[in-house]
Amino acid sequence: MFHLGNEMRENYGHISAQLVVADVTHPVKMEQLFQTWHPEIVFHAAAYKHVPLMEENPHEAIRVNVGGTRLLTRLAVKYGVKKFVMISTDKAVNPTNMMGASKRICEIIVQAKARQSGNMTQFVTTRFGNVLGSNGSVIPLFTRQIEAGGPVTVTHPDITRYFMTIPEACELVLEAGFMGKGGEIFVFDMGKAVKITDLAAQMIRLSGLVPNKDIKIEFTGLRPGEKLYEELLADVETTQPTHHPKIKIAREDNFNPTEVLARIEHLLNNLYTLSKTELMVRCREWVPEYQGNFGILAKPPFEEITPELDQEMDYLFRHDFKLK
Repeated sequence: MFHLGNEMRENYGHISAQLVVADVTHPVKMEQLFQTWHPEIVFHAAAYKHVPLMEENPHEAIRVNVGGTRLLTRLAVKYGVKKFVMISTDKAVNPTNMMGASKRICEIIVQAKARQSGNMTQFVTTRFGNVLGSNGSVIPLFTRQIEAGGPVTVTHPDITRYFMTIPEACELVLEAGFMGKGGEIFVFDMGKAVKITDLAAQMIRLSGLVPNKDIKIEFTGLRPGEKLYEELLADVETTQPTHHPKIKIAREDNFNPTEVLARIEHLLNNLYTLSKTELMVRCREWVPEYQGNFGILAKPPFEEITPELDQEMDYLFRHDFKLK
């Protein structure tokens, strides 16, 4: 935010902008922001996105990614936001890690809010792959490794990823956001997947050096939850074209939005009572295609509705969702 503030002052001084440091999961602070600014459009990009870190800290992936999305979508409806655009990831498709599973649940929340009766906010989701040069991306890592004399580390010789530039990603997010009417998941055409080994070798060459002579490329093994390749569409989804050649719409089967939101609320309220494995199993309930690193498990059914859960859901229906 410090660098963003400098950039805004230097290049866009004529634009009135306010930078606010805040916790996206803090209900009082978020409510104050919505009360103060009454935004017409919300672009929700706040999330933990580092796959291995979230494998080690799955409760935080759910608390921040899912909890933040739950809170912001609720405030968007309350304060009459016209458009809510969530930034998702290709890792939400057939996820093999907790970060991807958490973002898939976020997509479900956004779609559920779009389908709730009486909602006037247009909730849409944009889904795409890696952005070159963004925080935590492989380009800055390779640059530092080359500057240090190597080695450049790649997890697997065959690993591939989709990439687009920051300006292209921003342009497509804006385009899809304004295109959406509510409930859509917009999938961006990322072109062809790039082999990370080839990317590393090319960056070494662009530095005036020779791969595996001046700078060694070293394979370190796949990290927990990491895929060899990413996908942009789940198996059950179908794609519809839009007027933009690089933007398509993924659609899915209908679900009961009120029941879905109540169950997610129950998960968040009881998050820290669950062990790591129990939490991963719960995520399988929401995302059946999620294959976590916890051994072979039968696909679990949704949690049995006990009298206690039924009572809590009834309270959520009547109070949180303002249903009669």
